[in-house]
Amino acid sequence: MNLRHLLRMAHWVHNPPSKRRVVLVFGIVALCLALFAIERMFGWPDALTPNMVRGRILP
Repeated sequence: MNLRHLLRMAHWVHNPPSKRRVVLVFGIVALCLALFAIERMFGWPDALTPNMVRGRILP
């Protein structure tokens, strides 16, 4: 483990983040997991897939 990580953990122990920030971070993580689950269930939309580059040979 890096010394920087240990110092950051010690700082968080002495000055923990506010409850509002913890809720914000967990909310963002939950949103990302929900988007990942939706993508896995329904697949990636074709409209968001980039077009192929000209001259590329398909196998």
